[in-house]
Formats: sequence, C-alpha cells, structure tokens
Amino acid sequence: MRCFFCASDQSSVIDKRAVKSSGEIRRRRECLNCQQRFTTYERVAAFELFVIKRDGNKQLFDRNKLKNGVARALEKSYAVDKVDEIVDKIVNKLKLKGKKEIESKQIGQVVLSELKKIDKVAYLRFASVYRQFKDPSEFTKELKNLKLQI
Repeated sequence: MRCFFCASDQSSVIDKRAVKSSGEIRRRRECLNCQQRFTTYERVAAFELFVIKRDGNKQLFDRNKLKNGVARALEKSYAVDKVDEIVDKIVNKLKLKGKKEIESKQIGQVVLSELKKIDKVAYLRFASVYRQFKDPSEFTKELKNLKLQI
C-alpha cells in the first residue's frame, strides 16, 4: 500500500477491524518512511463494471471517483457523513442492472436520483457539473423543476 503523503510503499498495519455495515476491512496504517498515518479499506473486488464515457471510451468503474463526486456535491451539507452509505446504495443499484458495461449517463442518473432524496442543494451541484450547465438560466430551469416536484 502506497503512503498518501510520500508515496512510499513501506507501511505497517497498526489496527484492523471489520466494518459491519459494508463487509469491508478497515486498516489503520503508519508509513515507515514519513511516519504519517492513514486509513485504508479493503473490500471484495468481485464487481467488475466498465463505464462507457461520453466520448465512447471505456474504463473500469472506479468507486473512488463516484465517492469523490458525491462527496463534492454534499460538501458543507448535513449529509456529508453519509457519503459511503449513499455510494453503497448507488453501487448496489448498478449491480442490480446486471450489466458488464454501463454508460456514464446512466450512472449520473442514479446519482441524481439518490441525491434528490437526500439533499436538493447537493442534487443541484451535481446536476450542474453532470449536465454541464453553461448558463444561469439552466440553473433556474432546474430549480423550477425541483419546486414542481416538492
């Protein structure tokens, strides 16, 4: 495991415990080079999904990219501590589709539906990036749609 601070591959495990809700193993590590501590999570890698990007390229699904996008949308929100739980829901919905390949557009729709249930501001933040808003009128239109659905 590479250190997030100095990129050394020399670390030792200080603490290890199971995360009951997700079946992961949480490991607290200390870098032997810079003595910084960091946490890693280990999970079964049985879910292999390829994402078809807007430009047609394919890449392996990366849970961390999804997590970062959701966390960015929930920044300064009361639900920021629920990022892992939300990402787990999204990943489970993607698994249920039973596909080996999925368009990034479909992933974005699942994320939007989950964020809409939890936090309307986070939904709007994610929608603005995902749908590539270029004009304030697009925000206004999306806000009107949200108001109609409330």
